[in-house]
Amino acid sequence: MPKKRSGGGLTTTQQAAKFLGVAALSGAVLAGIALPAAGALGLAAKGTVEGFDEIPSNLKTPPLSQRTTILDRDGGAIATVYSRDRTVVPLKDISPYMQDAIIAIEDSRFYEHGAVDLKGILRAMNRNVQTGGTAQGASTLTQQYVKNVFVEEAGDDQEKVAQATQQTIGRKVRELKYAIQVEEELGKKKILENYLNITFFGQQAYGVEAASQRYFSKRAKDLKLEEAALLAGIVQSPTRYDPVNDTEEATKRRNTVLARMAATRAITQAEADKAMETPIKLKVSKPKNGCITAVSGSGFFCDYVRKTILTDPAFGETEEERSKLWNLGGLTIRTTLDPRAQQAANQAATARVNKDDKFAASVVQVQPGSGKILSMGQSRPYGLDQKQNETVLNLSVSNRMGGSTYGFQVGSTFKPFTAAAALEKGIGPETSFSTDWKITLQEKDFRNCSGSPAGFAEWPLQNELESETGSWDMTSALGKSINTYFALLEQKAGLCETVEMAKKLGYERGDGKKIVEAPSITLGSEVSTPLSMAAAYAGFANRGTYCTPIAIESITDPNGKKLKVPQSKCSRAMSEKTADTINQMLKGVVEDGTGTQAGLSDRDNAGKTGTTNDRKDAWFVGYTPNLSTAVWVGDDIGEKSSMFNVTIGGQYYPKVCGGCLPGPIWKIAMTGALDASETPSFNPVSVPRAKEKEDKEKGDGDREGGRGGDGDREDGKPGRDRTPGGQLPPGLIGGPGGG
Repeated sequence: MPKKRSGGGLTTTQQAAKFLGVAALSGAVLAGIALPAAGALGLAAKGTVEGFDEIPSNLKTPPLSQRTTILDRDGGAIATVYSRDRTVVPLKDISPYMQDAIIAIEDSRFYEHGAVDLKGILRAMNRNVQTGGTAQGASTLTQQYVKNVFVEEAGDDQEKVAQATQQTIGRKVRELKYAIQVEEELGKKKILENYLNITFFGQQAYGVEAASQRYFSKRAKDLKLEEAALLAGIVQSPTRYDPVNDTEEATKRRNTVLARMAATRAITQAEADKAMETPIKLKVSKPKNGCITAVSGSGFFCDYVRKTILTDPAFGETEEERSKLWNLGGLTIRTTLDPRAQQAANQAATARVNKDDKFAASVVQVQPGSGKILSMGQSRPYGLDQKQNETVLNLSVSNRMGGSTYGFQVGSTFKPFTAAAALEKGIGPETSFSTDWKITLQEKDFRNCSGSPAGFAEWPLQNELESETGSWDMTSALGKSINTYFALLEQKAGLCETVEMAKKLGYERGDGKKIVEAPSITLGSEVSTPLSMAAAYAGFANRGTYCTPIAIESITDPNGKKLKVPQSKCSRAMSEKTADTINQMLKGVVEDGTGTQAGLSDRDNAGKTGTTNDRKDAWFVGYTPNLSTAVWVGDDIGEKSSMFNVTIGGQYYPKVCGGCLPGPIWKIAMTGALDASETPSFNPVSVPRAKEKEDKEKGDGDREGGRGGDGDREDGKPGRDRTPGGQLPPGLIGGPGGG
């Protein structure tokens, strides 16, 4: 190996390359790209040594793209994702056979020459002159490494890849210059290590560790002689010598490598002969890449983590920076996913809704006080095979994070926001209103946040059943979901105050647009997402403090350095007394209101049902002091269908309601996720009541209206929509292609 001069001057090889002059350099270049030697004349006439020196001397060696591992909160693996399947390992963890094999077949004089192999150049030039063609090249292992660095730097940009591999003199001159620098700065052992980690071995495997796992399902340090020779032979042409698809051609190439190893005395001839007689024995491991391989139905959560890194400024100011971080990989991402909660959510989502049903279910869980997303489950599996009813549409989240175009109308699950706004304004829970089952209000009597009338049309609305005529206070109106009551309560509390309360609890549209400040918002006319609703109700559970949802606990890079991750931001949305009061009133919903089928018998729990116009969306959002869960059921493809006289999960429903399908799903998810030994209670508070008229309603189901509070008649048939502006447009949800 050439030695450095004292004072950090040029190595012997560098001096030789320089003092041989342009003609010799031309020969090196042309031999390196396997062109006829006669082509040297053109470069010799135009080039100079000074021009060679002008090439930048700093070779930027990019970090190598590697696997990223996504873990749950307990450290269990959820999925492995990568743009290039690679695991970087030190030279000591690579079999000596592998090291000897790659040197023997690619650059047998690797330890004898510098960056440029002058003897090899002369040999190649002589051979090419004799044949008058491109019989032989003379690129050293160092030069090949430099070229691979350029290719790695190009990433998936095909134009840059072409530039990095084009057979031109200009590229070869630059490659030579950088090779000299690499030899000077890294040394032989490090160059060999880097080469074995960067090189492509076919079958989507980059680097010898990934290749060893792919073909033999073992570590690179455990490779046998014949296995190492096989991998070394693949490098020259990964497609031609692919042992998976052409064993015969791969065997011939392997034996060529073994012969070279014997010729260079890396092994004895006897060892080579024995290895040649050994048939190729593969133990192929299929690559498991991406969220499609996530465990316990956590593919949607996995994809949410990916979207978080690609969209959150914490991971880069620009989209390009964030994409580069993700594609480079090598990250270890510990998430907030609770394996127990995820299993429960997945079980719940599929327990009452089949994957091939027309309608789908979504379940998402958030921890009060921390904002940690504990689970995301859906009735349709995560994937791209539509014939298997798979989807990548995450029904729990916003469009920006991979969800539906707009989100879903939330129905009466919005009513607790109105109640909280009223309590904050000093309107007591004993406040009562007496109404007929059907009323008409004036939009001009509601003021938006700019102080203007919310409109100038009439707003007709009604309760679910004609029998729902009488007087209610806030507790009974929440329990029975009385539309007329909440329209009047919103008018008294203020439309703007109601909207602002929802915003404080993190309520937002699925399309990210501004919330429409219409009076019908109190009945759930606006769209949102299950994640937004679960996080909002977690604010009630947390005694009035809302925390933004997060999915990532920590991230470390390939060097073990911790990266900054988004933190949950907690802020007070209402007083503790207001939250305590809401909690007590919503307990009534699951005890003797519309959510009795969801109620948990072994702990404090509260929640709210929601069913929208024509029963196109059905909800149950509820919580305990330590867990908030939102469940949505509806049509997830194309134009939304009503859920009347439908069979879902093998069960017939004359009409789907929030309490009769999402409610039981919620109960399954909560029961499975919660630890029986931990049963915290809501803070007890006295809730004043008003004297009420006896309610004559004896029917079943939710008593909730939709866009305009028109609701559903007692016979189960949809009522007329009298809402100004009408229904949301057909095909409200769904991403590109309606899905």
